[in-house]
Amino acid sequence: MGRRDDAFTAYYQARAASMRRTAYLLCGDWHTAEDLVQTAYTKLYLAWHRVSAHDRLDQYVRRIVVRSFLDEKRRGSRREYPTDAVPDVAIDASAPEERMVLAAALGRVASRQRAVLVLRFWEDLSVAETAELLGITEGTVKSHTARGLETLRRALPERYSIGAGDPA
Repeated sequence: MGRRDDAFTAYYQARAASMRRTAYLLCGDWHTAEDLVQTAYTKLYLAWHRVSAHDRLDQYVRRIVVRSFLDEKRRGSRREYPTDAVPDVAIDASAPEERMVLAAALGRVASRQRAVLVLRFWEDLSVAETAELLGITEGTVKSHTARGLETLRRALPERYSIGAGDPA
């Protein structure tokens, strides 16, 4: 039991922050992101002795995070509220305010499309990997990507306009 716990603890310490950032991009709220990650790592711990492909742990945990997020959205539990006004922010592209604008715009994208955008552009997964993780076809990933990017473009203030050919 000691080695198992040590291995799990080492994995958690190495990867939890990254999973937390991914969860935040999905839900737009740090507290909810923490809950999603806690749920994922609890499920991972319970299955730790059965997980044979330790080289695919990130994918396994990421799948739990995404599915937990989508399940919460399906249940109708809403912690975000859409708004017509996006606050004015600084122009410095490296400023945290810029990230807040993007996060607010991302929050206006439908949950499944948002999951695809986060996995494709934040996690840098391929279309095939995203399709496998979400249990959907590659064509659905592509259409969700296109629709999600369009929604994101409309949600961003005009000064952040993204060219139609730009991936993000």
